[in-house]
Amino acid sequence: MSEIASIAAKIFKQAAHKDRYVVAIAGPPGAGKSTLSAALHDVLPQGSSVVVPMDGFHYDDAILDRRGLRSRKGAPETFDFAGFETLVKRIRSGEPDIAIPVFDRSMELSRAAADIVASDAKFILVEGNYLLLDEDPWRRLAPLFDFSIFVDVPRAVLEERLMRRWLGHGRSEADARAWIAGNDMPNVDRVLNARAQAGLVLEVRD
Repeated sequence: MSEIASIAAKIFKQAAHKDRYVVAIAGPPGAGKSTLSAALHDVLPQGSSVVVPMDGFHYDDAILDRRGLRSRKGAPETFDFAGFETLVKRIRSGEPDIAIPVFDRSMELSRAAADIVASDAKFILVEGNYLLLDEDPWRRLAPLFDFSIFVDVPRAVLEERLMRRWLGHGRSEADARAWIAGNDMPNVDRVLNARAQAGLVLEVRD
């Protein structure tokens, strides 16, 4: 059995007597949270799961400009935490057909109501950098999750992945290096140095 299939089987077993099971998939920028979420979505029973990305709660660039936070986009304080917390609470309550925002990296903005958490979705795969951040107010999220996974990747590997990401999005090498050093890696260190305990730590070494 593959590692992904093994994790999915664990989630499936633990959720046996629940109508809705909320899984946090956390890790630093570039760790592969979206990839893991998509893989789990693919192996869980068809139609039973939905991926809910925290990135949909990025503040718009216009808001970041007004708050002097544009250069720190992606840091915890550049997200609408209250809105995200409310969404997870609505999902836990079993409220039907909840619209969720999705961040479009090609446009660098969130699209409102871009996806739906349907009433029959049992497995909710919430993914984001700060789901296990042991800082206020983020630590308030922990009781909202039934299970948590932390994707642990060496810092040097993350830096290489982030470089490939930004070059792929059209940044010059100099611009990408400056952004990674001044923004992405401080966010990486914040996640790695202030994380709460996860139900499962998935170690990725390459």
